[in-house]
Amino acid sequence: MTLARTLSGHEVAETVYRELRETLSSLPFVPSLRVIRLGEDPASVSYVRLKDKRARELGLLSQVEVFPADTPEEALLGRIEALNQDPEVDGILVQLPLPAHIRTERVLEAISPLKDVDGFHPLNVGKLWSGGEGLFPCTPLGVVRLLKHYGVELRGKEVVVLGRSNIVGKPLAGLLLREDATVTVAHSRTRNLPEVTRRAEVLVVAVGRPHLVRKEWVRPGAIVVDVGVNRVEGKLLGDVHPEVAEVASALTPVPGGVGPMTVAMLMANTVKAALLRRHGAPR
Repeated sequence: MTLARTLSGHEVAETVYRELRETLSSLPFVPSLRVIRLGEDPASVSYVRLKDKRARELGLLSQVEVFPADTPEEALLGRIEALNQDPEVDGILVQLPLPAHIRTERVLEAISPLKDVDGFHPLNVGKLWSGGEGLFPCTPLGVVRLLKHYGVELRGKEVVVLGRSNIVGKPLAGLLLREDATVTVAHSRTRNLPEVTRRAEVLVVAVGRPHLVRKEWVRPGAIVVDVGVNRVEGKLLGDVHPEVAEVASALTPVPGGVGPMTVAMLMANTVKAALLRRHGAPR
């Protein structure tokens, strides 16, 4: 039995980092990233440490600011505004999720769209859907970059995105439309869901349910991108069951697939934010 080709996010991420190093070597300044973390949630601590480590390895100026979990919302907003006004800071990232007493939407709207390296500000969301230039969410950017790296032609392809979150599903649909793909966004309320996913030439799964997608859900020869990261009994499992490799032509692993691409595109967004802001490029 021939199993699906593995689409390695590590391999593509290293290509992105090589390109960024070339860009950085030609700049008369060093882009700066500021990451804010509230509390000591283990997952957040781990994610922030990884982002900071990668930024420093690239040669970016990276600094992590840690605040107590009970920090008042107004205090956090005040710090964000100070960073917005700081001419030496190019990118601002507030690690999610936030404590329950802080309104995430208000925090994301407070970050300057010029420094919004997560790509969640409403202005950047609008630019994504209107075809403009802006900073877009890292995981969807990583999915598209990974597919292009492996020579997947998206123009005219029938692509199904399973999941409609503001972080992955919705912005990914927008990016795919910009690539001239024919996009269906499916979700938990979609009728006859396996029938819908079986239509896909490219299937992207981002729902946060371990091993939800089985091989019966997948069109033979389809390319499958698994965005899910679910910790189950100490193991990281994707949203796609391993048996899908029996029918798909290509499949991203978990871990080692989309995850490395998310971090790589955060670094790319930081450099892009610095160029757009400092060089006055049109937005």
